Amino acid sequence: MAMEARLSLRQSQRVVMTPLLQQAIQLLQLSTLELQEVVQKELLENPLLEELPETPETADGQAAAESPTVPTAEPVTPEVPPGTNERVTDDLPFDLTAVMFDDYEERSLVAQEDRDELPFENLIRSVSSLADHLEEQLRFATEDPVVRHIGAEIIGNLDEDGYLRAELSEIATRCGVSADKVEPVLTMVQAFDPTGVAARSIQECLLIQLKGDPNPDPVSVEIVEEHFEDLTRRRYPDIARALRLSLDRVMESVEEIMGLEPKPGRRFGGNDSRYIVPDVVVYKMGTEYVVVLNEDGVPRLRVNSLYRSLLRNSGDEAKQYVEQKLRSALWLIKSVDQRQRTLRKVTQSIVKFQREFLDKGLAHLRPLSLRDVGEDIGMHESTISRVTTNKYVETPQGLFELKYFFHSGIASGDGEMVSSVSVKKMIQDLLASEDSGKPLSDQEVAQVLKGRGLVIARRTVAKYREEQGILPSHQRRLAPRRR
Repeated sequence: MAMEARLSLRQSQRVVMTPLLQQAIQLLQLSTLELQEVVQKELLENPLLEELPETPETADGQAAAESPTVPTAEPVTPEVPPGTNERVTDDLPFDLTAVMFDDYEERSLVAQEDRDELPFENLIRSVSSLADHLEEQLRFATEDPVVRHIGAEIIGNLDEDGYLRAELSEIATRCGVSADKVEPVLTMVQAFDPTGVAARSIQECLLIQLKGDPNPDPVSVEIVEEHFEDLTRRRYPDIARALRLSLDRVMESVEEIMGLEPKPGRRFGGNDSRYIVPDVVVYKMGTEYVVVLNEDGVPRLRVNSLYRSLLRNSGDEAKQYVEQKLRSALWLIKSVDQRQRTLRKVTQSIVKFQREFLDKGLAHLRPLSLRDVGEDIGMHESTISRVTTNKYVETPQGLFELKYFFHSGIASGDGEMVSSVSVKKMIQDLLASEDSGKPLSDQEVAQVLKGRGLVIARRTVAKYREEQGILPSHQRRLAPRRR
């Protein structure tokens, strides 16, 4: 068969992701703080955009109460399901002149109410980290710059639990000294508060704490130093025979060892502070729940009317520039408005599905999927996923991420589905109230839940337990008690 080149025309329709449409989709994923940054940046770059100043009546909340509520149109979802022959363009589905010269804009209840500024101490939190705590002690311990450099390198290689996660040879190489000079500096840092810090193993950590006592128990020191494996495996009779002591005497030392802190850096926690501003607030008014968007800090935008004369009287080049900026400004205004409307609708749908959780608490959180909300409000799942990303809602039950409400379910005995979060809470409560001398195994937990009408496998119990950072039963029996 001969091959030949041909020219042909083909007409087709396809979805085109234009830059303006991409911007609208991106705004859906932004939190309120991120949205403020985008809007402020656009205000600086686009001369046609300006912030609408609030009148005294609006600031006092009077104008909002007197003016009637303007009905809002259904937002246009940016996503177009595959297979539809719908052509996407940059044409704006609203009147440019109306948006350009109309000063009226609807604001939410949060922006209308008279709000007191938060106290300064509520906005900034200063917490001393483990590294800061140790570096301060290092400055008082020595004035030798070489020792300080080695000590800072050791402190910089501690994990959040206070353990040294670098070899002495690595630290020596970084500091340009021999390993013999690193060892005494490590001993000095290990003597800092908290006791046991900078250890390289849990065995060394416990030994440092025991030897830090002015009158250490020699039996406890010998057990940790010589019989640590038997200790971890609870072979107490073997330890008693090896030490030629009574079992009661050995158990006294075991009690002391259990009271030690295996994670010296635990009380310092992380060194970063996160402050979450809710994007949506859910209020209970009587028997109903009201969803209010947090628009505090988001500027009210409008197009500067002074550019009207440029549009009508300027030359072609200037007119083209103004039209381009006008199109960008109007699309941003529309995209922000659409984001707010979509966020409100999604939150209202979540509130409808999770009414029992809002009324009664975590145990009544029901399984929910993105498809359920999408079908409820007539939007695509991808839109729901985007609009719930990095968004937080303040409810009567506390502050939650919007994605927190989407969970799989486990079938109960009566055929209803129970949220996996509720099941995790049940497991946590069971293990918190167990007998510390006889902790529940995963199989026993599964049996207890089965008695409550929840059929759950032992492997699932183990998975949920590990997700909550709870040790297995044989390790919980050995879990150190706080002094």
